[in-house]
Amino acid sequence: MSAQDDISDHPDSRVREVLAQAVAALGGEQRDGQVQMAEAVVEAMEGGEHLLVQAGTGTGKSLGYLVPSLLHGKRVVVATATLALQHQLVERDLPRLVEAVGGTLDTSYAVLKGRSNYACLHRIREGVPDDQGVLVDVPTGSLGGEVVKLREWAEEESKAGGSGERDNAPRHTDRVWRQVSVNHRECLGATKCPFAQECFAERAKEKAQRSHLIVTNHSLLAIDAIEGVPMIPDYDAVVIDEAHELTARVTQAATDELSANDVERAARRAQRHIEGSQADDLADAGDALADALSRTEPGRIDTLGEQLADALALVRDAARALVSAFPKEAAGAGEADAGRTQAKGFAQDVFATVERMAAHVEADVLWLNEARDRMPARLCVAPLQVWGPMRDKLLTDKTVVFTSATLMLGGDFSAVATSLGLKPSERVLSEPVERADGVLPWRGIDVGSPFDYGQQAILYVARHLPPPGRDGLGTAQLDEIAELVDAAEGRTLGLFSSRRAAEAAAEAMRERLPHLTTLAQGDAQLPELARQFVDDPHTCLFGTLSLWQGLDVPGETCQLVIIDRIPFPRPDDPLMSARQRAADKAGGNGFMQVAATHAALLLAQGSGRLIRTTTDRGVVAVLDPRLSTARYGGFLKASLPPMWTTTDPAVVRKALSRLASG
Repeated sequence: MSAQDDISDHPDSRVREVLAQAVAALGGEQRDGQVQMAEAVVEAMEGGEHLLVQAGTGTGKSLGYLVPSLLHGKRVVVATATLALQHQLVERDLPRLVEAVGGTLDTSYAVLKGRSNYACLHRIREGVPDDQGVLVDVPTGSLGGEVVKLREWAEEESKAGGSGERDNAPRHTDRVWRQVSVNHRECLGATKCPFAQECFAERAKEKAQRSHLIVTNHSLLAIDAIEGVPMIPDYDAVVIDEAHELTARVTQAATDELSANDVERAARRAQRHIEGSQADDLADAGDALADALSRTEPGRIDTLGEQLADALALVRDAARALVSAFPKEAAGAGEADAGRTQAKGFAQDVFATVERMAAHVEADVLWLNEARDRMPARLCVAPLQVWGPMRDKLLTDKTVVFTSATLMLGGDFSAVATSLGLKPSERVLSEPVERADGVLPWRGIDVGSPFDYGQQAILYVARHLPPPGRDGLGTAQLDEIAELVDAAEGRTLGLFSSRRAAEAAAEAMRERLPHLTTLAQGDAQLPELARQFVDDPHTCLFGTLSLWQGLDVPGETCQLVIIDRIPFPRPDDPLMSARQRAADKAGGNGFMQVAATHAALLLAQGSGRLIRTTTDRGVVAVLDPRLSTARYGGFLKASLPPMWTTTDPAVVRKALSRLASG
């Protein structure tokens, strides 16, 4: 037996060998946490156990799961929450990994996204149906000019064998992209479309069928695995990166919205394709819905009022009749009528959504968003919880690896595991456990971080400040921010609970500290703001949720992260408040299970913006004294990296001044 054969007989040895090969080729350093993670992923995939891996920033977790995935004998899916990570995997990590280990493994991989992420050649070449279902070549005005640019790009992509993906397209808005793309209901289908052989989406599916590894997103995974709509070729195991985002993304994918305008538009599009009065009937039902919504208070709807219930039933019945009224295509007919196909798809969407809303089952939460910024009032419906469907549809017949820098909340995996559909009783601690109702057992491991948080970071809780009020930032909070920012000489990322608070803080700092540059989210696009923040250390960047999780700025650019308050969900958040109430009703602690868990996750993500490399130093300043004084403060602090902690503002200002002076 050769040495190579001997290695291949031991999966852990094989993964260590290939990982070392890849790390050396990429010019990196072997990290103990990365090796531990890779070995655990191999064991999970080979042994048929689910795995939760907390891997801190800097661990190199992408290689920690990509190498075992390529070594696995069957197809593996990798799902991310953000386009940024998907882009990193496909454009940087996988090509370099393939180059490093190519020839010894099946390194074929593909990217798979929802159909609307690809340009549609039929829509580009034949036109877009207007509100009457007539194909219109190009819109007028500036919109038309942008559409023409996208069409030219798509044709070039087609000739060059490109992907036709939205991420690679010239800069554009959502409105412009809709002129060159279709969703799954609007698509004519490969058997009816004259451009099916060139179709970007079909090409992506075909490539995925031929690939060992498929990179996709949480939403597409949810539609495929949970809603049962086949989107991804059959696979054996799935790695879910950014797993702390999964329940939110699955919820988002299962949320439907409807306005009276949607109903009226569906009726208008169908008008020229049917002979009866069904389109007029749906338009009338839409008027009844508009009237009912105008008389409904915004917020969560626990009981359907008589007028709203009647209006929803009217729209449901009219939409059902309209869908049935579309003439059936003759068997063996050639090219489909795009206008008719898309008008019918629009009517089917309205029917499916309103049928769900009219049913108003306990498993769903219904609420009304009030009209604002030229957006009409919209009814929304979302699942009360998603752990059940995930448990039934995903965790029963696939091995799932969940990984993130933040999976342990309150120092334990239980909160996140439960939200994903895994039960604490099914966790393997030492002895194997029996499978319960078809769900595989699970393990949880924390592979740590290469960072020494106790030496590199200070957690400062401004215990002396008053608790935050409903009216936003007070004078005491603004004074504290100014003193901290001045000591740091800029270099500050401010994470705020609302856009109003971020803008108020930015305005105050511009007045008080005019020698520093203060940027606020909304001043420009986020990539431009991030570039300015990096280019000049004497800069502050203040913003809201997208900065809490999506910003990576290592080095002296960011030496102070300010968090204005514990990021509990808003009390009037329809879905979170419904989930909290349901947990209380089931005998649990709704506040801890929902609100505190949500806050812990965001606090951990926000704090994680500070230390991005082994040489970074700085302070996380939380201006909410409840982190030290409230009973739940211990749970929240246990969810954060193990930073040295103080409540003394003088100590923190001195530390920031020393860092600023180099």
